[in-house]
Amino acid sequence: MRKLLDSLYTLSGGLAAVFMIGVLVAITLSIATRQLGVHIGGLDAYAGYSMAAAGFLSLAHTFKKGEHIRVTLLLAALPSKGRLRLDIFALTVACLIAASLAWFSTKLVLDSYSYQDISTGDDATPLWIPQITMAVGTIIFLIAVVDETLRRLKGIPETVQEDTHHE
Repeated sequence: MRKLLDSLYTLSGGLAAVFMIGVLVAITLSIATRQLGVHIGGLDAYAGYSMAAAGFLSLAHTFKKGEHIRVTLLLAALPSKGRLRLDIFALTVACLIAASLAWFSTKLVLDSYSYQDISTGDDATPLWIPQITMAVGTIIFLIAVVDETLRRLKGIPETVQEDTHHE
């Protein structure tokens, strides 16, 4: 199970990287076509969709690598038992927030699909299509936060790979 979850987080991070390249391609095409006097409708929208996808799909991978911003000053000042309790409390609150985010992101996709919402830009893209990456990213993030909470409840220390974590 551990290998499957870690693979899921890595895949999500990889997809985020692909969408970052999508931002680069869309913006570069937009600049190049503007210089050539050609208009390709929707490039700005697709750059935005790709940027949002990259942000949401990177949540779980970034979290599991220990790269999210955390205030560790208070944690460091506590004894180990108090530190563990506060960490579990914070992770439990994070589970609730991540669950809400996943729920409402998924609901947004379903609502956009049922109402047939489309982009108001030149691209006229059905909005549920780019919103899927937000829902998938938040669901994977929820899985990562629940995973980390359960690990901490079992007494397993925080999963941060030291080779990528610099202090």
